[in-house]
Amino acid sequence: MGNIRPLYIKNNAKRLFKLIKDKTTTNFDENKKLLKDLNLIKSKSVRNKIAAYLMKLKKQSNIIS
Repeated sequence: MGNIRPLYIKNNAKRLFKLIKDKTTTNFDENKKLLKDLNLIKSKSVRNKIAAYLMKLKKQSNIIS
């Protein structure tokens, strides 16, 4: 069973992924640092959840292509 994430996390992560697809990686810590540098998300817990979902999206895009 996988993680269940709220819809606002998924939607925001998908929007960000379209914008910064080249900068995201499959490493959680690097994605977290990237989001912190962009300074778009104030909440630490939301930023971490979005970084984790960006990691998942990047892995999925690597498998497909």
